[in-house]
Amino acid sequence: MLKRLYDWVLHWADTPHGSWALFILAFAESSFFPVPPDVLLIALAVGRPSRSFRFALICSVGSVLGGGLGYIIGWQFMAAIGEHIVAFYGLGPKVADIGDLYNQYNAWAVGIAGFTPIPYKVFTIAAGMFQINFPIFMLASLVARSARFFLVGALIYRFGPPIRAFIDRYFNLLAVAFTVVLVGSFVLIKYMF
Repeated sequence: MLKRLYDWVLHWADTPHGSWALFILAFAESSFFPVPPDVLLIALAVGRPSRSFRFALICSVGSVLGGGLGYIIGWQFMAAIGEHIVAFYGLGPKVADIGDLYNQYNAWAVGIAGFTPIPYKVFTIAAGMFQINFPIFMLASLVARSARFFLVGALIYRFGPPIRAFIDRYFNLLAVAFTVVLVGSFVLIKYMF
């Protein structure tokens, strides 16, 4: 079923409604939908590399706004909706651990989750459930999600269609490597100053 959903998402790249589909997909993925928007972002950007940054912007805005919906689900509708979404991803027992991350790292936990391949929707819902500061949540989401999608857009803009296979194959590894570098940089700055 997930493969069919993946193929359905990809088909939007071949329609005139690809940009709208990208926005809706990015919005939905940040709160409940299982297929990440990177799939459609890559397909659209490869089809028109000159518009890669526009597609990254659409994806970023949709994702951040969807993250706001995820926050509201966790804040107001955890029992009715949020618990079912979290359980679908098999992360129900991990919500308490996510709460600990928020209590310890606040915006950093949002930023790391927003950039990595971890199901972001679980973090957006948990953010609402644990009522972390909403403006900080939205700002951290904006930075992390934009960094993720603009990195993909920049790679496709610079290297064109051949980079698609590389991104598809090594996306998780690239995301983790970037996160390690990002966190390492902040740790280094903290100890230097």
